[in-house]
Amino acid sequence: MKLLTFFINNYDRIFQLLLQHLTLTGTAVIAAIAIGVPIGIAITRYKYLASPILAISSIFQTIPSIAFFGLLIPFLGIGRKTAILVLFLYALLPIVKNTYTGIKEVSPFMIEAGRGMGMTDFQILRMVELPQSLPVIMAGIRVATVINIGTTTIAAYIGAGGLGELIFTGIQIYRNEMILAGAIPAAILAILADQLLGYVEYRLTPRSIRKTEKSS
Repeated sequence: MKLLTFFINNYDRIFQLLLQHLTLTGTAVIAAIAIGVPIGIAITRYKYLASPILAISSIFQTIPSIAFFGLLIPFLGIGRKTAILVLFLYALLPIVKNTYTGIKEVSPFMIEAGRGMGMTDFQILRMVELPQSLPVIMAGIRVATVINIGTTTIAAYIGAGGLGELIFTGIQIYRNEMILAGAIPAAILAILADQLLGYVEYRLTPRSIRKTEKSS
């Protein structure tokens, strides 16, 4: 009952924090897609770069998020810039790794067939490799998005806003309804984002691949 009352009395504030949360996560993930997918493609062409780039990306994942925020504060200060950079770095590994893995798993016979038809390298990438690897790439994007929605709650600790403000404040003053008012919308946001990206994946995946996946 306290939770419902808190939601009703603080609807505007919760909605504002939800938008901040969505903006932080969305900015970081979009930037990670824009940079991570090309990197993943590049390391399939320059294989000697694959191991060091994936290793560096993995290092970012091993650093606890609160420590990562703390390490960057002396350089970028507190607030949105630091939060977005940390979230971007966390999103990078699954996107780079899945792009690399997805393209590497494309059948060599399909690539050779494309070359036999006179396709250029770019045409093979656009018409063969990317459509075939799209489900794997989208899986990486979905993982990165869901992880980032959870990590964004910690960004409130450095003044970046988001639903984490309610969670941290609720912990400090021992109010469970305030904690839940931040945690529940964040969980719902993660579920909805995953479902939406799943729908986008379905619409973008060629029908021939969809039929193959269903039959298998």
